[in-house]
Amino acid sequence: MAIDSGMKHACVSGVDGVAAGLGEGPYAVSLSQDVMVAMRDGVQLAVDLYVPVAAEGSVAPRWPCLLERTPYDKSGTAQSDVVAGQPLPLSKPQIARWFASHGFVVAMQDCRGRYRSQGVFTKYTNEAEDGYDTLAWLAAQPWSDGRVLTQGLSYCAHVQTALGSLAPPALTAQFVDSGGFSNAYQGGIRQGGAFELKQATWAYKHALLSPRTQQDPVRKAALQAQDIRAWFRRMPWARGDSPVSAAPEYEDYLFEQWEHGDFDAYWQQVELCGERHYDRYADVPMVHMSSWYDPYVRTATDNYLGLSRRKRGPVHLVMGPWIHGRRSQTHSGDVDFGPQSTLDAAFGGSFYQLRRAWYDHVLGRSGDDPFARGRVSIFVMGGGSGRRNADGRLEHGGRWLHADDWPLPGTTTRALHLHADGRLDAAPSTDPLAALDYVYDPARPVPTIGGTITSAEEIMPPGAFDQRDDARFFGCSGSGRDIGERDDVLCFRSAPLTQDVEIAGSIRARLFVSSDCVDTDITIKLIDEYPPSADYPQGFAMNLSDGILRLRYRDSWEQPRLLVPGEVVEVEVEAFATANRFRQGHRIRLDVSSSNYPHFDLNPNTGAAPGRWCEARVAHNRVHMDRAHPSQLLLPVLPLREGD
Repeated sequence: MAIDSGMKHACVSGVDGVAAGLGEGPYAVSLSQDVMVAMRDGVQLAVDLYVPVAAEGSVAPRWPCLLERTPYDKSGTAQSDVVAGQPLPLSKPQIARWFASHGFVVAMQDCRGRYRSQGVFTKYTNEAEDGYDTLAWLAAQPWSDGRVLTQGLSYCAHVQTALGSLAPPALTAQFVDSGGFSNAYQGGIRQGGAFELKQATWAYKHALLSPRTQQDPVRKAALQAQDIRAWFRRMPWARGDSPVSAAPEYEDYLFEQWEHGDFDAYWQQVELCGERHYDRYADVPMVHMSSWYDPYVRTATDNYLGLSRRKRGPVHLVMGPWIHGRRSQTHSGDVDFGPQSTLDAAFGGSFYQLRRAWYDHVLGRSGDDPFARGRVSIFVMGGGSGRRNADGRLEHGGRWLHADDWPLPGTTTRALHLHADGRLDAAPSTDPLAALDYVYDPARPVPTIGGTITSAEEIMPPGAFDQRDDARFFGCSGSGRDIGERDDVLCFRSAPLTQDVEIAGSIRARLFVSSDCVDTDITIKLIDEYPPSADYPQGFAMNLSDGILRLRYRDSWEQPRLLVPGEVVEVEVEAFATANRFRQGHRIRLDVSSSNYPHFDLNPNTGAAPGRWCEARVAHNRVHMDRAHPSQLLLPVLPLREGD
């Protein structure tokens, strides 16, 4: 360990007024800023320590420690750190002081190469050992009772599961919020073989904020001069010819992720593939939380499945209807889920109060378990009025379900078959030749309208939206036309439902496809299609989940195999899990195409290496749905309960 002689100390008599609204604790708080902690390679990382102050004259107690490691500035403010009913987010120091006032030492650490910490930042891949070393140092401090709990959102969740995979002895519990890669190749960096371009917008934003940029006026000016939207209009990019070329360490890791198209040793690193390390993962109480419009749906559900079946735990899963981290917000995009949809409403208090109550429970300081209603808490969207509310959003509604496992007990799989006339129903086709063709042109991709996105709001807003051409979205002209009417989208609809249908789980489409190219993508999107109403005369096509498959990976993620042009292949395209009630009179809709841009990178249809292609060609793709090729949508259906 090394301590910077210039570190700053302060004593804070309590928490400030905003945080005090949560219920100020009994302890004053002492703050030590920029304590420099040496990692095993000698690089020193900065930690701010918030320590409860015992009553004067009492024996100095030992405390459990809450650790949050962040690349986003340990003294900054995140927009997700809000309390229901409060207009402004809490700062990280406010939150840390509040927890400390209730009897926790709180350690806030800048990740390697970020803000006050030394070293070079490489996204994700230094975090396991750095986290392990930090936790060991914290547990050895004189104020420590030897127990360290971890918390944090997004990247601050990824670093938790990275260190958890090394099973540090002092680790006591984890609250993993919207992250913690189960397999970054299948969600968060890549999905179905395609690359998620939110990684590019994140790289650009945080290259601008990096210490090197702030210290180098030339580099800063070069980055500020970039027009990120213009860059998305001029694919492909290349090393040395990208919006982050002025920050080579950011460009290097971005293209490393992009160019590693196959599921190789790169993706199996401990920081990127938790599922490879579940057996040795720390056996401690855990909460894995995410939301239906978050990039980490699969991460949370897979981590729950993989760890709950191996560990005594307990392991919990919480899934809400929110976008990334906005747990106290009732809406996602243009859809509102009602006041009961927030985490605050589900558990009767703020996110901070929920975590503190759970920490006190697992530490044995309180007998009250906030998750006593079930290890799994799921918000099932739907059931609302369908009216437009005062904020101009669709009232979709929903409710919380609490159970003891995932998938929810009683879930069954229902197949809906695709038909050449656009029907989606239980009966397979009897036509011996049924098929539908479309053209995928990489120069004219289907635009991304909402979905499971973060870190890219200026390019692609996340959440639930009417699937219409709207000028708010990159690649749209504002025509108002339903995206399903494009000539490169195949749109399949059920008949209006005669009774409600409730689903919860992963969405799959088993399709028979062919192409005149050696590689192409197949995309799917599940939609709850509202009928026309006074508020929505054209109806409302609400996106629920979407997925993609790069066809070279149809048989194996490790060993790609190009298509034989014209050959029919059977593929399964998986979309992230969701939970929704389709109301009577609505239609279940499935859109099939070959692009969803800029959520995912473009397939040039040539078989060229990802991140390195220079030329593209147009693909003529076909979905077969004849008697011998029963293409179908597979839905995880819940039983309707009495009174539903």
